[in-house]
Amino acid sequence: MKPCNQNILDTFRLVQEMIELADRGDLDREDTGCGILYGIMRDSAYRLQQIAEKEKRAHMQKGWWKP
Repeated sequence: MKPCNQNILDTFRLVQEMIELADRGDLDREDTGCGILYGIMRDSAYRLQQIAEKEKRAHMQKGWWKP
């Protein structure tokens, strides 16, 4: 696998970890500041996921991504 593709896969894993942490953080939070923190983390994770999906499709179109 090309290193650039591995980095995209690593991004997907990181995004999943960010979403899981945001979910746990929301369950455990005790003030609104933490709610803001975990909301931003979740939003950022979903945005990164969208960008990574777009890059994966671009790599597939270029023939760089092998299924």
